[in-house]
Amino acid sequence: MKKINFAFGIHNHQPVGNFETIFEEAYQKAYLPFLEVLIKHPGIKATFHFSGILLEWIVKHHPEFISMIKNLLQTEQIELMTGGYYEPILAMLYDRDRIGQIMKLSKYIRDLFDYEPKGMWLAERVWEPHLAKSISQAGVEYTVIDDLPFKSAGLFEEQLFGYYLTEEQGYPLKVFPISEKLRFLIPFHPVEEVIKYFKSQATEKEERLVVMADDGEKFGIWPGTYELAYKQNWLEQFFTELERNKKWIRTVTFSECIAQFEPKGRIYLPTGSYSQMMEWVLPTKARKEFTDIQRKVEKLPQSERYARFLKGGFWRNFFVKYTESNWMQKKMLLVSNKIFKAAKNIHASERGSNKKGNVELPDWLGKARDELWKGQCNCAYWHGVFGGLYFPHLRKAIYKHLINAEKTVDGKNQTGSKCIETEEFDFDLDGNPEVLVSTPLLNAYFKPFMGASLFELDYKPQNLNLLTTLTRRKEAYHEEIIRASLFDSKSDMENKSVKSIHNMEKVKDKNLVKYLHYDWYERASLVDHFLHPDTEIFDFSTCQYGEQGDFVDQSYMYRIEPSGINFVREGFVWVGDFQQPIKVEKKITVSANSAEIIIIYQIVNKGENHAELWFGSEFNFSFSSSEDKKCYYYVPDKKEKKDFSSFGEISDLKEIGMHDEHYGINITLEFNPHCCLWHFPIETISEGDAAYERMYQQSVVFPHWKLNLKPKEKQTITLKLKITDI
Repeated sequence: MKKINFAFGIHNHQPVGNFETIFEEAYQKAYLPFLEVLIKHPGIKATFHFSGILLEWIVKHHPEFISMIKNLLQTEQIELMTGGYYEPILAMLYDRDRIGQIMKLSKYIRDLFDYEPKGMWLAERVWEPHLAKSISQAGVEYTVIDDLPFKSAGLFEEQLFGYYLTEEQGYPLKVFPISEKLRFLIPFHPVEEVIKYFKSQATEKEERLVVMADDGEKFGIWPGTYELAYKQNWLEQFFTELERNKKWIRTVTFSECIAQFEPKGRIYLPTGSYSQMMEWVLPTKARKEFTDIQRKVEKLPQSERYARFLKGGFWRNFFVKYTESNWMQKKMLLVSNKIFKAAKNIHASERGSNKKGNVELPDWLGKARDELWKGQCNCAYWHGVFGGLYFPHLRKAIYKHLINAEKTVDGKNQTGSKCIETEEFDFDLDGNPEVLVSTPLLNAYFKPFMGASLFELDYKPQNLNLLTTLTRRKEAYHEEIIRASLFDSKSDMENKSVKSIHNMEKVKDKNLVKYLHYDWYERASLVDHFLHPDTEIFDFSTCQYGEQGDFVDQSYMYRIEPSGINFVREGFVWVGDFQQPIKVEKKITVSANSAEIIIIYQIVNKGENHAELWFGSEFNFSFSSSEDKKCYYYVPDKKEKKDFSSFGEISDLKEIGMHDEHYGINITLEFNPHCCLWHFPIETISEGDAAYERMYQQSVVFPHWKLNLKPKEKQTITLKLKITDI
């Protein structure tokens, strides 16, 4: 009789910083009902992975679920996998953090379930060859990876029904290929179609193995899947059919496969992940070309011969595609290095008094390291079919934990003699140095070679980066929104079949096209503008205005002085039909004892003619909400309050306040001389799991002044930024 072994892997995870309601909904609609159906079918074996953050939540809110897992482990119906505790992309971490996160989750599983995991879930299945060493060093025997890297390495479909051995510097690791065919079939196609596929792949070989491992959320949380999996009983029918055909379909765990079958051989896999991830990471123009080529290949005879070599991009290029992702990751590396240095110093000082040479981290440093690891959760570092990077609450959560870890270490290292530290080095690894200022209350990071702008402002008392902002970029899927706006008829996708999130029609609101605007510069703060005389607030808010100067994103010279940082650029501003030489000096003083920054501008007319200039300094602030009544602009001594979603202009303004009760902060900006101020929100249109979403990212505060400078005349403008707790 022809037979086949089937390894069914389920990965369950919720991001650090996600809403409590989402955790609960995922539990009630996906995690719990899946397990309840599985328990009714004791003949079905499966392998589960729960991220550490999710397991912690379940232990706290649903301990009965833990008891269910224990019972299934005792009957050997399931296997548990380890992984990075807070679900990081391992490729973006230092080796020490990779190994530490894996070992932390393995220990948690041992302590919680009295169970030793042998395999691990690789976050987003992002594979790089060197990871084999770290994974092996963490005590892991195997992992599961999508079949695309196997195909890219030259294997044919027929060679993917088993597992392989790989290694890095002599450290071995067993790797199982995940069938993309099964990932797309389950649970979106009829059960009989899945069984038919099993039958087509069954052989006389006892070791024949096919793997389906994917997100548990596709069984209840993905759009339409709760109805499909549980109301229409897809999962129940699937397990029933597997049991009915158990003579030739044998469900197994991965560890059982390893114990019973030999590997198919040795392999060295190229970098990769699942096919959609390798598409999402491509730059927008390249992604459009890639999908066009994919469509053309799909129409060719024997298209699979060619499609397996269409690999796509490389995951780490999300750090190139999205500057904000790169800044987060480089902040994470900075904090990791601080913790490593602190641990190294402790080990060096205490090893002499410890005969065995084993030095435990002090409690404060262990907690700081755990905060760092929370800040490595992958979800906010990239963007695909889910919001990811576009979700402000996820980005803010990353910074919250990284700032908390950093201030803990810095606080212990503080000598007391130096309350303000200024460093200059290539923080974001773009080839140019940044200037990083740190005080007990603030971090302020400046980019001299990007307009001397401020790109990170951490308010340490609240573990808050006020510049978790996002630049509006053209995404490949925006073309679908534009196309939908051109037609009145509804999509031909109105049938009620449940589709994978990768194939859904997502234009629910054709008016979204009105909000597609793109920025030509990074949305940081202290961005220096010289506006065209005809500019209006809407033009400026949509980045469809005339920039007359060359200061926004160009290089400034700088000098670090005891009193602060002095940035200087001599550039040009178009005045009428002539380029006028203009010098901008921007002196930054960060207070050592309070959360205050004083900015003194000097605008100097270096030309021989009068210069009528319209100068402004742009601030971007990321608040907790755009329309909540507890979050608003206000002008001192005036009763009117405006929420952060408002468009507005305030004339002859001395000071503006920004109040965010959820973050527990109040920000004031003072101006001398008085200014005219524009304020407006920045919103993005991004892809979600069910629809394209219009999302508030931050608010722009733009004080500006109209200047009339004689030759060699200068104008001094002073701004004072102050942050306080509410």
